[in-house]
This record gives sequence, structure tokens and C-alpha cells, in this order.
Amino acid sequence: TINIGSDGRHCYRISPVIWRITFPVAWFLEELQDTMSRSIVRQSKFRHVFGQAVKTEQGYDDIRVSKVTWDSSFCAVNPKFLAVIVESSGGGAFLVLPLSKTGRVDKNYPLVVGHAGPVLDIDWCPHDDNILASCSEDCTAMVWQIPDHILTRPLSDPIVVLEGHSKRVGIVSWHPTARNILLTAGSDNLIIIWNVGTGEPLLSMDDHPDLIYSISWNRNGSLFCTTCKDRRLRVCDPRKREVVAERLAPHEGIRPMRAIFTRDGNIFTTGFTRMSQRELGLWDPTNFEEPIALLELDTSNGVLLPYYDADANMVYLSGKGDSSVRYFEITEEPPYVHYLNTYSSKEPQRGMGFMPKRGVDVTKCEIARLYKLHDKKCEPITMTVPRKSDLFQDDLYPDTAGPEPALEPEEWLEGRDEDPILVSMREGYVPPKSRELKVAKKNVLDSRPTTRRSMSTLETNSLPPQLLERLLEEIQNLKATVLSQEKRICDLEDKLSQYTNGTA
Repeated sequence: TINIGSDGRHCYRISPVIWRITFPVAWFLEELQDTMSRSIVRQSKFRHVFGQAVKTEQGYDDIRVSKVTWDSSFCAVNPKFLAVIVESSGGGAFLVLPLSKTGRVDKNYPLVVGHAGPVLDIDWCPHDDNILASCSEDCTAMVWQIPDHILTRPLSDPIVVLEGHSKRVGIVSWHPTARNILLTAGSDNLIIIWNVGTGEPLLSMDDHPDLIYSISWNRNGSLFCTTCKDRRLRVCDPRKREVVAERLAPHEGIRPMRAIFTRDGNIFTTGFTRMSQRELGLWDPTNFEEPIALLELDTSNGVLLPYYDADANMVYLSGKGDSSVRYFEITEEPPYVHYLNTYSSKEPQRGMGFMPKRGVDVTKCEIARLYKLHDKKCEPITMTVPRKSDLFQDDLYPDTAGPEPALEPEEWLEGRDEDPILVSMREGYVPPKSRELKVAKKNVLDSRPTTRRSMSTLETNSLPPQLLERLLEEIQNLKATVLSQEKRICDLEDKLSQYTNGTA
């Protein structure tokens, strides 16, 4: 019933059917008002997404974030580990922490060392949460196997060293669906695609005349897009070794650009206008003449780094030196790129890590998690959709890309394409057991000479038998001592973490 008035003692009501017949004009105006309100307010389940930093004790403190002048994220994260490029003397290094090891990081915590120059970029393998790729100013890229247990000594032996660039290597990017395929790009303007399983290059492209700013694979890994210092946006087919589409100056400014593929095959870009205003754009690579959307943001010097969530079709923008993160939703309705909200804080960010969807907490309606780098700490930021129900929200969590590769390297090289193999988030994601990456190099002995001599190459015949036996016995005793000390250190660290987390 509809309340049509009251005299103080009685309330007069009327049925909706009689209301429409008796007062058609009033009913029409009411319906028109409801329709207009629905059309003005865009319907979206992500309209009320909000960001919130975790409590101080759930962050990671005393991390000396790298100060190298390079526009990369300096941070990579997956459902098991957090990796941060850090300051290091005598070469390049980065820190790898299990996600559960929150709080203050010991200044003597073992690092991953091995590069002779500063590390510029790191990227976790999407098909194995224990495999990490890094690149450096020493002209090499390296692939590392990170153990599940906490490191007790610096990790200095990579699984494979990829040598093919003549200048510093600034970008590493894993193929989204094919096993062991890694792309590297260097300041020699060369792009090389490697088979990490053999340590050999598969393809190379030298179509870029200047420094490459960014590279992004599309959803099935058949193409990738690049931005370059010559102000061109290119779409490349690596197996044909050709540029299939390009656009001159998608943003008119001369400052660096960034570009990423969306799940629909469009390209989202960030850059600068001629007046140095930051700008974002959405482009159809089959028709680069006009942008789908072009939006000016603000005036600032920091390059906007985009982080894309393919499941929600949302993009998060963070700039170095900014103290805020803007997020947008990409849809098929005008204006196509919809501003949602801004997460603001007091301190500027040095870099940012973006958790894959299979690492978020579905019980809290968390749709994304960012890891914000400060000067000396890393602060997780959770992006949440407010919901009253505690049940699993099907509309927020469609099946997402899982850790199983869809293709082998040989299949991809022969021209086959497959979308990622999807997994359900209904029961929460459980990481599989770590698998060892085995590198089967061809011509291992001819790969590069080594200056070290192993015990097997010594002239053992020249040593007295008694001295040799004594040396071997001392070596065995030293090994036993080291193993016992490692076990003792691990036990003490476990007890300390229990006391710190209050579980003891």
C-alpha cells in the first residue's frame, strides 16, 4: 500500500493499482524520477571499492629499498613470497621474504645476490611460485629457485644465467600461458625470448630504434605491446618477428609512456600531454586512428605505472613520488574508462607490487592487494568490496588464471595459442607443492669457461694418502657442523616467529 496522508490520528493508505488509475500523472512522474536516478548512477559492483592499509605489525619494516634511477616497480609478489630490490654494495641484490614473515626484517637477513650490477627488474613466474627472474645493469638476466624455507645464507647460485644483451637489461616478463618462456629487453634496443628450460634464446627482435620503456603480453601470449623512447606504441608478433601495428605519439608529451593489454584485446596507456599533464588512454590495436577514450588526470612528474586486474577489468595507477593510488573500471559503455576512487596516504611511494588474484582473501571480499614501497618499509594495501554476507561472492570472483601452463615451449613456438587454464576461487586458493625447475642445457661444457678448479681436477696423486684421508675427514666434520647449525638456526627462527605472532 501507498501512504497518501494522515490527520494526526489516522493514516490513510491506498493500493498501488488504485493509485495508478486515480492519479496517473503522479504515478508517471514517480516512475520518471526512478528511471532518471537509475540512468544517472552507473550500476557497477566495483563502485564502492575502498583501499585500506594493514596494521603496522602486518607490514614489513627496515627494508632498504633500492635508489637506482629506473622506472620499474622494484617489487614483485605472489601467493607465497614478497621480493623487493634493495640497496647493496658490490653488486645487485634483492630481498625475498615469505608473506608470513611480517614485522621488522633483520639487517643481516640473507639476500639473493649474484648480479655484478644493480638489479633493475624482477618478475615471478606465473606457473611456479618458487621461480623468480631478475635482470641487471651487468647485461644479464638470471632465473632463481627460491626454497620454501627461510633463507639462512645468501642465495648466490641462479638456476640459469641468460647472456645475450650487450647493454643493461631493464625488463623481464614471463609468458602468461607457455611454460618456461621468458622475455627480456635491454638498453641495446633488443628483445630476446628465451626458453629457460634449456637456457637458450628462441627469438629476437631489433625493430626498436631507441630505449624500450615497457612491454606487456596479451592474454594468450600471441602478441605483446611495447612503448619506446621514439614515442611510438607498437604491437609485435614475436613468432613472425614483425610489428603488426603501431601508433605515433598516443600521448603528445615526450615523457615516458606505459602500455598494457586488457582482456578484450584493447591497449590501456599512460603518458603525458604536451603541457606535461598526466594522461591515460584506451586504444583498439586494429584501429589506431582514434582512441576509444582519452582522459587527462593531473600535473605531476611521476610516471604512472598501471597494474591490471583482468578478472574485474580494473586498472590501478600509481606513480613514483605520489602518495595516492587511483583505480578505474574499463567497460563497454561510454566513457569506457570509469573513475572509481582514490586511495590516499601521507607518505610517497617508491614502488608497488601487485598480488595475483589467486593470492587474495575471498573471505573478506578482497579483490586486490597492493604492496606499497616506502623508503624503508613495505606496506600492504587491501582493496575490498563491502558486502554484508559472509558467503562466497560468485560475481566478485570468476574463475581466474591458475598456475598450470597451457602450452609447452615447443607448442607455442610452432604457432599454437591457448588462453590461461582457469581455477576456481570458491574454496580459496591453495598453492601447489614447489617443483624444481630443471635446466637441460645443450653443450654445457662449451657454454662459458670457468676460472674455478674443482676438487676432481686436482692432482690427487701428488698428495700423500694419509694427508688426503685427513683432509676428507675434516671436510665431512665441517659439513656435519654446518648442517647442525643450520637446523638450530631454523628452530630458533621458528620459535621467534611464534612468539612474535603470539601463537606460542
